[in-house]
Amino acid sequence: MSTTAPARQSTGAPARRDPVAVAAGWLAAHGIQALQVSLGIVVLAFGALKFFPGASPAEPLVMRTVDTLTLGLVHGQAAVTLTAVIETFVGLTLVTGVFLRTGLVVLAGALAGMMSPLVLFFGDMFPDGTPTLEAQYVFKDIILAAAVLVIGAKALGARMEPSTR
Repeated sequence: MSTTAPARQSTGAPARRDPVAVAAGWLAAHGIQALQVSLGIVVLAFGALKFFPGASPAEPLVMRTVDTLTLGLVHGQAAVTLTAVIETFVGLTLVTGVFLRTGLVVLAGALAGMMSPLVLFFGDMFPDGTPTLEAQYVFKDIILAAAVLVIGAKALGARMEPSTR
């Protein structure tokens, strides 16, 4: 009686990997980068639009919000242009990865401003208890904030790895 296990015979075919594990590995390797670039494109597009007076549907809200937050120091088209510069800078940092940490810090501050109308102008945002189109526009920034958390974690060295089930 032999106590050794019989040798496995090779069939010559390559070993098949679990497709779920392959997908998880690809997503772990590329998902955050895709989130970063897509967020950058969105922020860049919103920012670039603000350079053209009247082109952004958010222009009146931006003017009112920046005027309120700066206690009237920055108002009107200057408020929109300032917002355009900030958003364009942040979008470029996200798309290119250059000055990414700086861009994320600027975006964190900008997000506080972007979401502030929900507090500053609550009655106007929810006139009959339901959100206006402006309120819905501001609500989308909650998703942007969550994306910033994920991208920021990676920028600070966190790693996403698929589980080894």
